[in-house]
Amino acid sequence: MIWLILGLLLFLGMHSAQMAFAGVRTNFIEKRGDSAWKGFYSLTSIVGLVLLIWGYGQARVSDWNLFFYATPSWSPHVVAPLVWLALILVMASQFPAGRIKAAVKHPMILGVKIWAFAHLLANGDLASYLLFGAFLAWAIWNRINLKHRGDPNYGTVAIQYDVISAVVGTILFAVLFAWGHIYLFGVSPWPV
Repeated sequence: MIWLILGLLLFLGMHSAQMAFAGVRTNFIEKRGDSAWKGFYSLTSIVGLVLLIWGYGQARVSDWNLFFYATPSWSPHVVAPLVWLALILVMASQFPAGRIKAAVKHPMILGVKIWAFAHLLANGDLASYLLFGAFLAWAIWNRINLKHRGDPNYGTVAIQYDVISAVVGTILFAVLFAWGHIYLFGVSPWPV
């Protein structure tokens, strides 16, 4: 579990720099420049992501991984549409503003919340609580922090970006659902 926790601390810690360590971030940029910060941010995030993925895989089979409940038989029917929606929201955050982005304000954060919540429904073990619970807590904290700074005003929106987000999100969902989830994570999203 230590590698999972270390990965979460590095990955989510870097993604919390603006919220929790704004002064440290500002000092770093002033002394070393914006490019150095981006390099440090990227490298630390990648190391954290690799550690949390590897650590989660190790933690799932560890003797320390307690099981609180078995996956309910109804969970795939609830989790699949939630993850599909989450992927569309994450895609909406990557394109110029459409109606989705304008309505939601922070589609990436909402997508992470929905993804984490869905996975908490489907996984009743300690490793999953740590992984998905940490992402859910981070997304809630991030949204509260952004609310205090003010929501963005996207101005003119174009519906074609909603269509692109929906199409790309749906393709990603289909790939993950068909074979990607089992290939990447060793678990079928739809138990047989």
